[in-house]
Amino acid sequence: MTQDEVLALFREAGAILEGHFILSSGLRSPVFLQKARVFMHPDKTEALCKALAGKIRAAGLGRIDVIVSPALGGLIPGYETARHLGVPAMWVEREGGQFRLRRFDLEPGARVIIVEDIVTTGLSSRETVDALKAIGADVVGVACLIDRSGGEADVGVPLVALTEYKVPSYDPANLPPELAAIPPVKPGSRNLA
Repeated sequence: MTQDEVLALFREAGAILEGHFILSSGLRSPVFLQKARVFMHPDKTEALCKALAGKIRAAGLGRIDVIVSPALGGLIPGYETARHLGVPAMWVEREGGQFRLRRFDLEPGARVIIVEDIVTTGLSSRETVDALKAIGADVVGVACLIDRSGGEADVGVPLVALTEYKVPSYDPANLPPELAAIPPVKPGSRNLA
C-alpha cells in the first residue's frame, strides 16, 4: 500500500484535520490524524492492517509470537494486525503512570512486535518496549500505520511503518505566527481527566 493509498483512506474517513492541535507528546501541529475516524470503518481498518502485516513479514524480523499494543490508541490496529499475522494480541495500559501488561501473561523470551497507530516522537513505543523488556520479552520491533516523524523517531528497536507522513510539529513556546493565531485543541486521549 502506497503513501497515497494510506492517506486516501484517512481522507475518505475525514481523519486528516487542519487547525492548531496539541499532540499527546505536548507538541503542537497544524495537522492532526484522527485515526478513530478511520477505525470506525472495519473495511478501511482491515485494509490498513492487512498491509501493515505484510510489511512486518517483509521486514525480516523473524518469528513473531504475539502483538502487544499501547492502550488506547494501539488496541484496534494491534488486534487487526495480529489477526492477519495469525498471532495473539495483547496490550499494555497505564498503571501509576507506567505501562504495564496487566491482563495477560507473557512467556519470558516471547518474540513481540509492538503495533501502534501513529508514531510522532516514539515516546509511547519506547515506554512499551521498556515495559515488555522488563518482564523478559524479546521485542523485535515496533510497527505503525503512519510514522509522522518521517523516520526520525527513535523507538529503541527497528521501526516498520506502513507509510511515513512528515507533519510539522512545534514546541508550544516556539509556534509560527499563523499557528499561534489559532486557539489550540487537544483531540487525543493521553492525559484526559
